[in-house]
Amino acid sequence: MSPSPDPDAELMLRAKAGDDAAFAELVDKYKQPVMNLAYRILRDATEAEDLAQNVFLQAYKSAERYTVSAKFSTWLFTIARNLCLNEIRRRSRHPADSLEATSPDSDDQPARQYEDAKTTLPTESLLHSELEQKIEEALAELPEIQRTAILLCRRDDLSYEDIAVVVGCSLSATKSLIHRGRETLKQKLKPYLRTGEWRQGPE
Repeated sequence: MSPSPDPDAELMLRAKAGDDAAFAELVDKYKQPVMNLAYRILRDATEAEDLAQNVFLQAYKSAERYTVSAKFSTWLFTIARNLCLNEIRRRSRHPADSLEATSPDSDDQPARQYEDAKTTLPTESLLHSELEQKIEEALAELPEIQRTAILLCRRDDLSYEDIAVVVGCSLSATKSLIHRGRETLKQKLKPYLRTGEWRQGPE
């Protein structure tokens, strides 16, 4: 087997061979990003935490069948999105179970951690916090597939091709999703952005 250029895939191959420490390293690296993605899709802190645990449980159980056909992160986020979609379908069948879902303003919301968080100066912290809240609200109003594509686009390690794999669309359709999502966000956030630009993600 030729070596993989993806160090995370190498760790997963070690986990496949029985190295639990390698898998634990992957969990440490991706637990928060997976939880963040799940929270932003499901808008429920408890369910996001439970789902993140299930993502890694499924990844661990799938280790024997793991092959390096894509980046490890692409493979893992595909599992995460599929489990999120399963939960959304479950909610649609049992809407009463979701009446107490955590709202963006709930005290049960997890600490404001973002997989693309940037360090800000203290003098900018209040403005940054307010803007992030408006971004969260605007993201929550997007269709799930558009929202997921935008969230993944904000990760530096995922290309459009990687995102297309996760959301299950062609490359051109994925680019269109991201473009439309950015335009929608730009319009919603225009009063809060000096430049009116949305520049996150690969170009």
